Amino acid sequence: MKEEAATSRNRKRKRQRNPETPRKEPYETPKNQNNEKKRQRDIKINGGSSASSKSSNFLHALREKLSGGNFRRLNEKLYTCSGQEALDYFNEDPSLFDMYHTGYQQQMSNWPELPVNSIINWLSSRSSSFVVADFGCGDARIAKSVKNKVFSFDLVSKDPSVIACDMSNTPLESSSVDVAVFCLSLMGTNYSSYIKEAHRVLRPSGWLLIAEVKSRFDSNNGGADPKDFVKAVSDLGFSSSLKDFSNKMFILLHFKKKEQLNSNKKKIEWPELKACLYKRR
Repeated sequence: MKEEAATSRNRKRKRQRNPETPRKEPYETPKNQNNEKKRQRDIKINGGSSASSKSSNFLHALREKLSGGNFRRLNEKLYTCSGQEALDYFNEDPSLFDMYHTGYQQQMSNWPELPVNSIINWLSSRSSSFVVADFGCGDARIAKSVKNKVFSFDLVSKDPSVIACDMSNTPLESSSVDVAVFCLSLMGTNYSSYIKEAHRVLRPSGWLLIAEVKSRFDSNNGGADPKDFVKAVSDLGFSSSLKDFSNKMFILLHFKKKEQLNSNKKKIEWPELKACLYKRR
C-alpha cells in the first residue's frame, strides 16, 4: 500500500513539472490562403457571369432584330421586282444573299412543317432516274437529300453545285428534265416567265411541283384566286393533278406537262400573286 501511494505521488509531481502542452490549430499555409483567394475570385466571377450573360443575350437579341429588319426589306424587294432586277441587285452585293437566307431560315424555323420535305418525300417515292430542276434552290436541300440528278438554280451560287442565273433563262436544253420544282420561289413580278421556262425544259408528261405560302392564294385577303392560277398554268400546257390546301402554312400544286401542245394559242391571264411580307416583331 505504501509503495502504491508513493508511486501515485511521484506521478502527480511529474505532471505538475511537465504540464501538457495545449493543442494548437494548424497554421494556415500559403496553399490554404491561395485556395481561399481562388474561392473568393470564383464568387466574383460567378456573380459577374450573370451580368455578362444578360449583356450577351441583349446583344444577341439586338443582332437578331437588326437581321430581321434587313431580311424584311430584302424580302419585300424580291417580291416587288423582276427576276433580272433581283439578280443584278445581288450581283452588286452578294453578302445580301447570305443575309436574306439567314432571315429566311429563321422564319422557316417557326413553321411546324416545311414544304421542301413534302417535295423530297414525293421525289423519294418516284424513280431516281428522274432528272430534276430546282428553281430557287436556296441551300440546295433537295439535291442533297435525293438520289436524282438535280440542277439547282438560284440568284447567287454559294455552292459549286448551284447555278446562279435568272430563273426565266436557265442554261438547260429544251425537254431535258422530268421534274421542275418551285418551292416558295415564285417571288418576282414576272413569276409567269419562270413557269414558262419550266415548261420549256420539261419533257412531255414531266412534272411541275409548286409549293407556295398559303396566304398568297387567299382571295378573301388580297391573294390570288387558286382557280385562276391553276387555269393559267393549265392554259400554258399543263394538266392539274393535285391541289392540296390541307396545310395551314403552304399549299401544294402538282401539274403534268401535256403530251401535245395546244396549237390554238391564246393570251394567258396570270393572276397577281400577293407578296408575302413579314410583320415586324
